[in-house]
Amino acid sequence: MREGGCHCGAVRYQIAGEPAHHALCHCGDCRRASGAPVVAWIAFADTGFSMQGETVTYASSEHGRREFCPQCGTGLFYRNAAVLPGLIDIQTATLDNPSADAPGAHIQTAERLDWMDQIETLPKFERYPSMG
Repeated sequence: MREGGCHCGAVRYQIAGEPAHHALCHCGDCRRASGAPVVAWIAFADTGFSMQGETVTYASSEHGRREFCPQCGTGLFYRNAAVLPGLIDIQTATLDNPSADAPGAHIQTAERLDWMDQIETLPKFERYPSMG
């Protein structure tokens, strides 16, 4: 059983079973919805899903439905009956232990931002760097 929730705690969820897939998505739709260059999604059969609290649903495409917390705005779930029938995609970083399952693929790389190819060459800081 995996558990997670939104930033403010108004929405909590549990999911049973093993992931159907776990990927880093580079599509423009995910970028716009999250404000991030890539979003990690871990999908499970929706039959093992339960939730406490309420979400707001946004139709981000013809079949895609994004769910988020109405209190803090955290993006939580994605459903698409046409492409992912019977699955719920969960934003990996909302899991209580997001490190437990490593992604297995990059998807929608046709829409990947060009500068993502160079991301591993950037300097790394354990905390915010000094601006002085």
